[in-house]
Amino acid sequence: MDSIFDKLNDALKNKQQYVLLKEERIVNFKKIKSVDLSKEQEYNYNKTLYTEYQKFNSDSAILYVKKNLLISKELKNKYLLDLAQLQLANLYSSSGKYRESESILRSITKKALDKSLLPYYYLVYKEFFEHYNANSNSKEHIDQIIKYRDSLLGVLQPNSLNYKINQIQKNIFTKKGTLAEKQLLILLEHTKLEDSQYAMITYLLGYIYESKNQLELRKKYFALSATADIKNAIKDNASLQELALVFYEIGDVDMAYKLTQSAIEDALYCNVQFRTLLMSEVYSIINTAYLEREAQRKNELQFYLVCISLLSGFLIVAVIYVYKQMKKVSRIREELFRTSEKLAELNKDITKTNNQLQERNAQLSESNHIKEEYIAHFFNLCSSYINKLENYRIILNKKAAVKQFDDIYKMLKSTTLVEKELEELYENFDVIFLNLYPTFVKDFNALLIKDEQIVLKQGELLNTELRIFALIRLGISDSVKIAAFLRYSLSTIYNYRTRARNKAVIDRNNFEETVMKIGLVAFKS
Repeated sequence: MDSIFDKLNDALKNKQQYVLLKEERIVNFKKIKSVDLSKEQEYNYNKTLYTEYQKFNSDSAILYVKKNLLISKELKNKYLLDLAQLQLANLYSSSGKYRESESILRSITKKALDKSLLPYYYLVYKEFFEHYNANSNSKEHIDQIIKYRDSLLGVLQPNSLNYKINQIQKNIFTKKGTLAEKQLLILLEHTKLEDSQYAMITYLLGYIYESKNQLELRKKYFALSATADIKNAIKDNASLQELALVFYEIGDVDMAYKLTQSAIEDALYCNVQFRTLLMSEVYSIINTAYLEREAQRKNELQFYLVCISLLSGFLIVAVIYVYKQMKKVSRIREELFRTSEKLAELNKDITKTNNQLQERNAQLSESNHIKEEYIAHFFNLCSSYINKLENYRIILNKKAAVKQFDDIYKMLKSTTLVEKELEELYENFDVIFLNLYPTFVKDFNALLIKDEQIVLKQGELLNTELRIFALIRLGISDSVKIAAFLRYSLSTIYNYRTRARNKAVIDRNNFEETVMKIGLVAFKS
């Protein structure tokens, strides 16, 4: 199940890419059209484009069917005319133009139809009433759907896939769910993801498991169907809507909202009105729940912020109180030590406390030493930069005096100076840092898997990854500050930190804390 939903999320993420591939295939097909095509060839050319657009963009599909209507009338070919009219009627009914669709269907005489068109005739009529029933949901329309499905089964080849799927739909409607389930699972074994009927087969399985209240299987097959539709750039689909309802029922409002948004986008893109109508009610329910969830999260966040603020205040008061108490206890211990030698045990405790204080002093000395080192280098760098700026000003002044404005512009436009200064800055940082922590590279590598340890190039003191953790060792753990200092994007710094944690031989959650302890010993002058 995890793998199935990973694939679904990946398909949703790359949904636009599948659409672009579909559009690219259509554009490439359009490029091969020749000006010397006969009317029959042009009809077949338009028919292919209709097939490409049918479940992708109904407006474009209608355009090419209308072209074929004109061609068939010019050719006076009744078969081609009837086929184009049936295609147009089907597109009109899915687009919500029920009157136009019904008018076309009524204009076609069934007895005069070519026998090869009868299956398509019954299919268009069946889908017309299915689309119309999405608005009204009446018994009369359901009866018509049953009637035309039976007629369709009567003219289809029993061994054909269309016959089997329609027979399965009939079995589902007549409460023969177990039989339909077995038939669908057999079909699924011989159907690939890229096959046009794969999404329909998995959708019907999801529908069966919905009626059986088997939630996990219902989720699985609706997810498989939705993934197939997305990857095949099918915009006229029902699986996303059904899957959104499943997630809404189990309380995953975020996923339900995401799927509903995708389903509505598809319906509007393809201009499938009956799908849009079906989605509108579902979207209203899920969107309301989503907004309520977001409001709840906001309230919870505000509550937690208030709690954290209060706890922080209490903590500050407690620290002050403890600090005062510690000072008081320390004074009492000193007085007792001077007045009585019998309190040897107390003396041990004081000695222990003194040792702890010495450790803290050592850490403070280390911190002071770091500050002294960096302050000295800071003044040196500032002095150096002032001299460089003065030299730069003198050069610019001389060039301005002799009106060498082009040279001035080139100097101002060039980034060489900045790059050189940055390189020098990083070199100074490396030297100063390694002067403070000479074993840092060795100690850092000891924290990594042997095959993942860092090997510096010749002449390198530190590389980018080591500089990031050198800054962390100095107490600069904010990725924003690190990114600003090293002139990298925030995502790059995050990736470096994550990758290093993943290579650690120790607990990755304590990796950076361990780095902070590298070289944590008293400084020796």
